[in-house]
Amino acid sequence: MTEPIRSGFTTRQVHIGSDATAARPRALPIHLTAGFTFDSFDDAAAHFGAGDGFGYTRTGNPTVDAVERKLASLEGGAEALLLASGQAAISVALLGLLTAGDHVVSSTHIYEGTRGLLLENLARLGVTSTFVDEIADPDAWRAAITSRTRLLFAESIANARNDVLDIAAVAAIADEHGIPLVVDNTFATPYLVRPIEHGAAIVVHSASKFLSGQGAVLGGVIVDDGRFDAARSGALFPHLAASPSGEAGLWERHGGHARIAYLRESVAPRFGPTPSPLNAFLIGQGTETLSLRVERQSANALAVAEWLEARPEVASVAHAGLASHPTHHIAKRYLSGGYGSVFTVTLRGGIDEARAFVEALQVITHMTHLGDVRSLVLHPGTTSHARRSPEQREAHGILPGTLRLSIGIEDVDDLIADLDAGLRAAASIGERFDIEVVA
Repeated sequence: MTEPIRSGFTTRQVHIGSDATAARPRALPIHLTAGFTFDSFDDAAAHFGAGDGFGYTRTGNPTVDAVERKLASLEGGAEALLLASGQAAISVALLGLLTAGDHVVSSTHIYEGTRGLLLENLARLGVTSTFVDEIADPDAWRAAITSRTRLLFAESIANARNDVLDIAAVAAIADEHGIPLVVDNTFATPYLVRPIEHGAAIVVHSASKFLSGQGAVLGGVIVDDGRFDAARSGALFPHLAASPSGEAGLWERHGGHARIAYLRESVAPRFGPTPSPLNAFLIGQGTETLSLRVERQSANALAVAEWLEARPEVASVAHAGLASHPTHHIAKRYLSGGYGSVFTVTLRGGIDEARAFVEALQVITHMTHLGDVRSLVLHPGTTSHARRSPEQREAHGILPGTLRLSIGIEDVDDLIADLDAGLRAAASIGERFDIEVVA
């Protein structure tokens, strides 16, 4: 901007240099700003009236917008909404669909944060939930639906048993009732499966995981199929279909995009889980190498899972790429390019063997995360699933000796050598225990 005439020192330090020369960078620019200037009085009115342009980062930002368009395209959806975390994405998606008295049918094999959201937070708002254990049985889903059910929820690759969802079958049941199937596709990523192509209405991700890839930032995304049908589902979702007195309603203004428009206009900006443009940039950068990383991670994970399954110290391996997994046939049908890289391994023995195993590892990092370029390990029974009863943990494949692995892009021989050291450490604990018992 031009230097103000007769400006004082403080005025100049605020205003001079706050503009930038117009240019077209090859990399996505980071628009790290709270708000945007308007070119004119009418420009401001147009923004607040029709939503043209950008006014405030909480409601829209060019960097965020560019990443949203990328993620929508990769998932095969109509529009995407980027948020501050994966949990924010799930919360906003559900809050945009549910009201007091409504009902959710969910797979029981879901992330513990989502389970807590349903059983504690949404329950306090008058929303009830039913959990389906046999997710491969369409009749189990159908039987759980009531007249108040407003959505079905599941993960494409489930936490922690690695069960793969028959997306088309469950989506067809949702469609019978005019309600959406919401799929958390974090474990699979759109490189391996795109649930919208199989009938899901909404996809959510923790973008903190595979999409960003480096474990550096938090983020979440909602992708909508853009096929909301007010004629068919308007009575179930009147806030999306009805026109307020004297105003054009969402359906009138956005048609099939009414659902994602409501999330963007009325839910996300009011609850406020706005992503930082810097985080959006890093998620966008990470997504540029998504296929390369996921292909390598999936190949590494399958090799590791096959090696572990053959070891005598291992009781079981829950990886959908193994022929021994109960949903392997479903995985072959839906997953293209690999079977994912997050799975569980259960050691013979208990928590002492698991502790020795984890503490012997040097290449694989012990931390709460997944989808990183680095391989990671966690003991679910004492961390993510600690609040469940022993009976509940066992029903979901989590025993005292169960460990979750998220395999990265390292050289697979190094990973196997590290795991071998862990298994030898775990076996030594078991041998000591046997000696003590005999003595």
